[in-house]
Amino acid sequence: MSTTATMGEMANSAVEFYPKRSGSRAEANHSGDFGATVEELRSLMELRGAEAMQKIQESYGDTEALCQRLKSSTTDGLSGNPVDLERRAQAFGQNFIPPKKPKTFLQLVWEALQDVTLIILEIAAIISLGLSFYQPPGEESEACGNVSGGAEDEGEAEAGWIEGAAILLSVICVVLVTAFNDWSKEKQFRGLQSRIELEQRFAVVRNGNVIQIPVAEMVVGDMAQIKYGDLLPADGILIQGNDLKIDESSLTGESDHVRKSVEKDPMLLSGTHVMEGSGRMLVTAVGVNSQSGIIFTLLGAGEGEEEKKEKKGKQPEAAVETNQNKAKKQDGAVAMEMQPLKSAEGGEVEEREKKKANVPKKEKSVLQGKLTKLAVQIGKAGLVMSAITVIILVLYFVIETFVVERRVWLPECTPIYVQYFVKFFIIGVTVLVVAVPEGLPLAVTISLAYSVKKMMKDNNLVRHLDACETMGNATAICSDKTGTLTTNRMTVVQAYVNDQHFREIPDPSQVNPNTLEMIVNAIAINSAYTSKIMPPDIEGGLPKQVGNKTECGLLGFVLDLKRDYAPVREQIPEEKLYKVYTFNSVRKSMSTVVQLPDGNFRLYSKGASEILLKKCSSILGAGGEARSFRPRDRDEMVKKVIEPMACEGLRTICIAYRDLSGEPEPDWDNEAEIVTDLTCITVVGIEDPVRPEVPEAIRKCQRAGITVRMVTGDNINTARAIAAKCGIIQPGDDFLCLEGKDFNRRIRNEKGEIEQERIDKIWPKLRVLARSSPTDKHTLVKGIIDSTVMEQRQVVAVTGDGTNDGPALKKADVGFAMGIAGTDVAKEASDIILTDDNFSSIVKAVMWGRNVYDSISKFLQFQLTVNVVAVIVAFTGACITQDSPLKAVQMLWVNLIMDTFASLALATEPPTEALLLRKPYGRNNPLISLTMMKNILGHGVYQLVIIFTLLFVGEKIFNIDSGRNAPLHSPPSEHYTIIFNTFVLMQLFNEINARKIHGERNVFDGIFSNPIFCSIVLGTFGVQIVIVQFGGKPFSCAPLNMEQWLWCLFVGVGELLWGQVIATVPTSHLKCLKEAGTGPGTDEMTEDELAEDEEEIDHAERELRRGQILWFRGLNRIQTQMEVVSTFKRSGSFQGAVRRRSSVLSQLHDVTNISTPTHVVLSTANASAAPGNAGGESVP
Repeated sequence: MSTTATMGEMANSAVEFYPKRSGSRAEANHSGDFGATVEELRSLMELRGAEAMQKIQESYGDTEALCQRLKSSTTDGLSGNPVDLERRAQAFGQNFIPPKKPKTFLQLVWEALQDVTLIILEIAAIISLGLSFYQPPGEESEACGNVSGGAEDEGEAEAGWIEGAAILLSVICVVLVTAFNDWSKEKQFRGLQSRIELEQRFAVVRNGNVIQIPVAEMVVGDMAQIKYGDLLPADGILIQGNDLKIDESSLTGESDHVRKSVEKDPMLLSGTHVMEGSGRMLVTAVGVNSQSGIIFTLLGAGEGEEEKKEKKGKQPEAAVETNQNKAKKQDGAVAMEMQPLKSAEGGEVEEREKKKANVPKKEKSVLQGKLTKLAVQIGKAGLVMSAITVIILVLYFVIETFVVERRVWLPECTPIYVQYFVKFFIIGVTVLVVAVPEGLPLAVTISLAYSVKKMMKDNNLVRHLDACETMGNATAICSDKTGTLTTNRMTVVQAYVNDQHFREIPDPSQVNPNTLEMIVNAIAINSAYTSKIMPPDIEGGLPKQVGNKTECGLLGFVLDLKRDYAPVREQIPEEKLYKVYTFNSVRKSMSTVVQLPDGNFRLYSKGASEILLKKCSSILGAGGEARSFRPRDRDEMVKKVIEPMACEGLRTICIAYRDLSGEPEPDWDNEAEIVTDLTCITVVGIEDPVRPEVPEAIRKCQRAGITVRMVTGDNINTARAIAAKCGIIQPGDDFLCLEGKDFNRRIRNEKGEIEQERIDKIWPKLRVLARSSPTDKHTLVKGIIDSTVMEQRQVVAVTGDGTNDGPALKKADVGFAMGIAGTDVAKEASDIILTDDNFSSIVKAVMWGRNVYDSISKFLQFQLTVNVVAVIVAFTGACITQDSPLKAVQMLWVNLIMDTFASLALATEPPTEALLLRKPYGRNNPLISLTMMKNILGHGVYQLVIIFTLLFVGEKIFNIDSGRNAPLHSPPSEHYTIIFNTFVLMQLFNEINARKIHGERNVFDGIFSNPIFCSIVLGTFGVQIVIVQFGGKPFSCAPLNMEQWLWCLFVGVGELLWGQVIATVPTSHLKCLKEAGTGPGTDEMTEDELAEDEEEIDHAERELRRGQILWFRGLNRIQTQMEVVSTFKRSGSFQGAVRRRSSVLSQLHDVTNISTPTHVVLSTANASAAPGNAGGESVP
C-alpha cells in the first residue's frame, strides 16, 4: 500500500512541474486537489490514437498514473464516499446535460392565440365592439331606412357591445383550454422522459464491488465496466480490454468499427456503441464536458434537428432525452413523430423549416397521414362554405337596401351599414370555425398520451408516440425466442461426458476426475467474469442469475457437480487472461487463452455445438484421455446426442479446449488458425422453459389476425420444439421452418443478390427461422414490409435485444427492445421497450394500439356529424333568414364541446378484449368506414330535420314570437334559444352513440368504466343549463320554461332511439356511400409530385399541430392546392372510388406516371430508392 501512497504523492508533486496556462489558474484551484483540471482532461479527450498515447505519456506518465491523480484505483474504483462523490461533481461536473426549459403556460397561451381563425374572429369582434359605440344623429337615422329599426328600446341599443365582448371572451376560453391541454401533455411527456432516463444504468466498480448506478450519478474517476452492447455514458480511457471494438459513427460518421486497446488507442467517447468485447474504463469527462456534451452545448442543448447530423447516438442523459427526438431513422429517412416532445423542444417551426431543407421524407405514421389529409379536405370545404355564406348575405343586403328600396348611401349611415357587414363577416367566420376540425390533432395526441401513460402499467415503455398507434395495425410479429417466448432462466439438464449420455446431471463420482477438473476450469475461466450466481433474494427461492444467462446456466452446472467456480476465478483474475475472443453473432462461440505455469498456453472454447464440433479433432473418452474424433464420429454424435437433445427443445453447447506451445508464440490475431484442432470435453443440453403465459398470448394474436414468427439463433430442432410448445406452429398446418443459410440460398439469385419475388414465395408460410444472423432478420423484415403479394401492406413488429438487432428494429414498423436483457444499442433503435421482456406485453400493446385507432374513429364520427349539421344550418339559415340561427358565441361553445371536450371524452375509452377479435385494419383502410359514414349521415339527417322544423315552424309549435328576420340589436328570442338548446342536447346524446363504431347495439356498454366520459357529458349538460337560463344577451339566449326544456330533452333522447334505427339498416345495402379518409396512397405517383404532396401534408401537419389552419395561407397557396388536389385524385386516395373507376383520364395519367421507371427501381435490391412505392402497393 505504501508504494501507491508514495506514487500518489509523486503524482501530486508532479502537478507543480507542469506549467499551467495562466487562464486555467482559477480552474486549477477549483479542481481542488485532483491532479488534473477539467480543461486538461477535455483537451486530452479530443485526441485519438497515437497522439493521445503520446499526450498521456508526456503529461501523466501512463494511464495508471492518471488514475492515481484522479484519486481512483484501477482495481477497486472510487471509495463511494458521498463527500468525495460530491467534490468530484463540483470539480468536474455532473453526468447530465441540463434540459431546455419547458415552455411556460403564458408561452403556450401565446402560441394558441396564433391560430388564424381565432385572430380573424378577434379582429371582427373588435370592429363590432368599436362600431356598437357609434350613435348616429337621431333625426337622420330615418334616411338610413328601417335598417336600425327594432332598436327602439334604448337599453337594447346600449347592449350592442355585448356580442363583440362575448366573442372575445369565448376566444379567450378556447385559448386557455388549448394551452392547458398542451401544458399537461408536455408535463406527461417530461414524466415519461425521466422514466426513460432512469432506465439507463451502468456498471461501475466502487470500493472493489461492481454496482449498477444510474448514468447521471457517474463521476470523473469512476471505474466503469463496459461490455458488448453498451452505449457509453461518458468519456474515458481504457484501462483493460478484451477484443474491444467500438462503433464511433455517431461522433465521427466513420462506419467501420474502431479497435480499441490499451497500447494503441485507449480513448473511449460518450455516445459511442460497444460492438464487441469488454473492458474497464476510467471516466475522464462527464456531462457537458464530454465530447458529445460539448457538441450539445454548441447546439444549445437539443436545438432540434441539427445535432442529429453531428451525432445520432448522443448523450443518453439530456433530460429531454435526445434519443426521444432522434427522429426514427429509417433507410436514412426521418419519421416525423407525433411528439409532444417537439413542443418540449421549442423552436419547433424553425426546426421544421431546417428539416425540410435537409431530410428526406419518410412515410408518416399511418393515422396521421390519413387525418391530416382529412382535415385539409374538410377545411377546404369549410372555407368555401363560409365564403359563399358571406357573399350571399352581403349581396342580399345590398340588393334589398339599395336596389329594391332604392336608398342612397348617406355618409352618416356608413357605420350602420358597416356594422351589418361586420355581422355578416362574423357569421362567415363562425361557419369556418365550426367547419375546421382543429380537434383532430388534439384527439390524436390526447388519445396517444393517455394510452402511453396506461401502457406503462402494462410494461410497455413507449419511446415514440406513433408506435403505439402503428401497433394496432400490426399484421406480423417477428419475435426472438430466448427471453421473450421463454423465461430466460437457463439450466443444464442433460450432458454428454466421457462417451456417456446422462439424461440428468451426473453425480460427480460418475465423471472422470481429470475431465471434471477440465469442465470446471473451462466454464469458470471462459465466461464473462460479470456472470455469477448469487444466493436467492427470498428464502427457498431459485438462486439469482446475474449477467449472461447461458453462462449462468453453465456455472450452475459446475455448482450441481458439487464444485465451485469462484476459487478458479480468484486464482486467475481477469487481468491474467492472455487473450479473449468474445462471443458475437458471427463466431457463435467464445474462447479464452490462459498462460500455463510452464510458459505454454491453453485455450478454452465454448459455443453452439454443431459449429464447435466441426473444429474438434479429438474428444475426451471414457477414461478421461483424448481419442481422435473424425467427421464420421461427429455425424454419429449429432444423430445420437445433439438431435435428441434439440428435439426436446434444449440448446446444445459444446465445451472444448486446446493446448498451444509457447515457443514460438502463436499469432493471436489469426483466429482461424488458433480456434481449431480442439479437444471436446463435453456437450451439455440447456433448457430454457417457455413462459407459461406465452401460448395463450400467441393464440390471441392468431385470433386477431396477426402472424407470429420466431427468429432465433438456436439450432433448428430446438427452435421447432419450442415453436410447437408456444403454438406458433400447429401439427397439420402448412408451414416452413428454415435455417439461416437455407433461407439465404432460397432468396438469392445466381449472382447472390436478394430478389423480392423469391422472398415473396417464402415469407407467407415461414414460421421459424433458426440459426439466423441479424442480417437475416433484417432481410426478412424488409422483405415482408416491401412485399406486395397481399392486398394490404404488411405492418411488422420486431423484438430484439442484441446490439446487432439494431438494423432490424429500425427497419420494422414497430421495434420492441427488451428492457432487462436488451443492450443499450437495441433500446436506442427501438420504439417501445418491454420492461418485463415478456411476449404477452406485446399483445397488450396491440390492444392499446387498436384502441387508439378506434378512439380516433369514435371522435371523428361524432365530430363530423356536428360539423356537417352546424355548417349546413348556419349556411342555409343565413341564406334564407339573413342571420345564422346559431350565433357566433353559441358556435364557439359548440366548437368547444365538440373539439376539446369530446376529444377528451372519446379518446380516453379503455380498451377491451373484444378489440382482439377482429382482423387488423390495413394501411390503406379508410379512416371512416361505411358503418361510420352511415351513422354520420343518418344522425346528420335527423338533426337537420329537427332544426329546420324548429327554425321555420317552431314559433307555431311552441306558440312564441318568431326569431327570424330580427333587426340588428334585437333582444335574444326564445325561438332561437330553443334551436340552440336542442342542437346542443342532440350532440350530447349523439356523443353516447359515438362510443360504438362497428354498429353495436348497446352503446352504454362499459360506460361507467370511463369516469372521464361520464363527467364530461354531465358537466357539459350542467354548463348548458346555466348558459340557457342565465346566458342572456352575451349568449343570445332567453330563459326557457320547464315544458320547453322537456321538449328539447325529448328530442335529444330521440338521438339514442334513432341510433338504434340506423343500426338496423344493413350497411351492405348502402353501396352508394363512399368511404373517406383513405391513407396517403403513395402508389403510382412520380417522385416530384410525391414530394409536393408530402410537403403539402407537411404544411398542414405543422399548421394543425399548433392548432393552425392551412386554409389561410393566402392566394399564393391556392395554385399549389389545385395541383395537389389533382395529385390526390390521381394517387387514388382522394376518394376510394376514383381508383376503382379508373376512367380513361386516370389511365392516361397512369401512363405518364409509369414512364418514370418505378418498377425498375423496385426490383433492384434497394427498394428504398423508390419512395414512390413506400405505400407498398404495386403500380397498376
